[in-house]
Amino acid sequence: MTRSVALAVDLGASGGRVVSGVFDGRLLELEELHRFENGPVSMGGLLVWDLVRLWQEVVTGLRAAAVRHGRAVQSVGVDTWGVDFSFLTADGALLANPVCYRDARTQGMLTAAEAIVPRDEIFAATGLQFMEINSLYQLLALKRQHPSMLAAADRLLMIPDLIHWLLSGELSNERTNATTTQCFDPRRRDWAFDMLARLGLPRHVFGPIVEPGADLGPLRPEIAAETGLTGVRVIVPGTHDTASAVAAVPALEPPCSRPEWCYVSLGTWALVGAELDQPLVTPECRSHNFTNEGGVGGTTRLLKNICGLWLVQQCRASWQKAGQEWSWEQLTALAAEAPPLVTLVDPNHPSLVAPADMPEAIRSLARSGGDPVPETTGAVIRAALESVAAAVRKTLEELDELVGRRVGRVHVVGGGVKNALLCQMIADATNRPVVAGPVEATAIGNLLVQLVARDGAVDLRTVRSVVRDSFELTHYQPRDADRWNARLG
Repeated sequence: MTRSVALAVDLGASGGRVVSGVFDGRLLELEELHRFENGPVSMGGLLVWDLVRLWQEVVTGLRAAAVRHGRAVQSVGVDTWGVDFSFLTADGALLANPVCYRDARTQGMLTAAEAIVPRDEIFAATGLQFMEINSLYQLLALKRQHPSMLAAADRLLMIPDLIHWLLSGELSNERTNATTTQCFDPRRRDWAFDMLARLGLPRHVFGPIVEPGADLGPLRPEIAAETGLTGVRVIVPGTHDTASAVAAVPALEPPCSRPEWCYVSLGTWALVGAELDQPLVTPECRSHNFTNEGGVGGTTRLLKNICGLWLVQQCRASWQKAGQEWSWEQLTALAAEAPPLVTLVDPNHPSLVAPADMPEAIRSLARSGGDPVPETTGAVIRAALESVAAAVRKTLEELDELVGRRVGRVHVVGGGVKNALLCQMIADATNRPVVAGPVEATAIGNLLVQLVARDGAVDLRTVRSVVRDSFELTHYQPRDADRWNARLG
C-alpha cells in the first residue's frame, strides 16, 4: 500500500508544532513531531514576534520529520494566525521582525483611516470586520510612525508567506491570509488597490495572489541539506489557520448562499460563521460587523471573531502566578459544579483584552453590569464559559439574519472540542445540535490540502470525506435550551 507523508507547520500565537500526516488514500494518521512555545517579545519599544527563533524551531521539527519518515515525506506547508506581516527589501533581505497585533501602535488608526476613506467605503472595498488589529491599520501606523521603513519595503509577506519564502525561496501571498488584512477585495480576489491608494499605501508591496494547493517548488538546497529532507515540495495550504480548520469540518453539504450548517473554530478565539460560495458584502453584514475571509476551494468564510477560551487561559495564568496550580480538567470540573447562568459578561469587552488579573476583571465587569459577582474558582470559570456560549448564540442569531435562514447544525472544531462542558453549553445556548471534532482541525486541513491538491485546485468533498473516515466525532443535543431562553430572552 502506498502511503504519502506531508508535514504541517502549524504556528499559533502561543505555540507552534510540526505535525506529520500519513495518508493511505482513505485514512489520515497524525503524529506531532515537535512542539514549541511562541509569544511576542518587547524589543525597541514594540511588541514583536521572534521570527529567528520560530524559524529555528521549524527547522528542528523538519529534522525530526526526516528522522521519523525519511524519504516518504513529499511536502510541507505552513498555517498561522492572520493580520501580522513583515517586508523584504528589493535585494531580498528581511526588513524587520513582524510586529504583534497586540502592540499599541494601532490605537487610533481606525479613526484615522475613516477620516480619509469613510467606513462604509472601506467595508465595500474589503468586506472585512473592523478591528484595530487589522493589517490595514498596522500599515497606517507604520506610515505615520516609521515612514522610512515603509519606504524601504519592496514586498509585504504575511507570517506564513515569510516561512514559505524561507523554505522555498519563492515569494507568495496566499489568498486566505491576505483576506484577513482589510487590504483585499474578496469579490475581485485581488488587493483593494484603489482604497489603498487613497490611504497613501504603496501598491508595489502587494504581490500576486496564490490559492491553497499552489506548489512553490522544492525546499531550498541548503534547507534540504540541513534537515535531511530530500525531494520535498513546498505546497501552500489554507495559510490562515481558520481556513485550514474550516476545510476539515466534516460536513456533507457544499458551500452555498443559504447554508445548512455553521462552524465554531474554538480555541483562544471563537470564530463563528458559515461557508459560502460567494462573499456577502452588504450593509447588514457591515452593521453586524461580520467579515468575509477566504476559504479553501474558492469559498468564503462569513464569520465574526469573538473571544473564546482566552478568558479561561488567562484566569488559569493569574492563579498560577498566585501559586494556585489548576489543571484544565480541574477547572472544568469546578465549573460544572457551580450554579448555572448566574453571571454573564461580554467576552469581547475591552477590559478583558489583556488584564493583569483576569478573574478580578471578570468580577469587576459583572459588578458594573449588575450581575452577581462570581467569588469561587468554579463560579468564575462557569461565568467565562457561559459567556462564550452566550456570545456564540448571539452571533448565530445574527448569522441567521444575514443568510436568510436558521442554520440548523453547529460544527465545533479545534482545541475547544476537548471541553465537553462548553460544547454542551453551546448546544443548549443556541438550541441547535452540535457536532464536535476533529480537535486537530487546523493541522488536518493543512495536511489534506497538500495531499489531495491537483494542479493547485482542492476538492473539499474529498478532504471532508477523509476527515469523516479518519476521526471520531462527538454529538451533543440541546438539553437545557429553555433555561437559556429564559435567561437571555
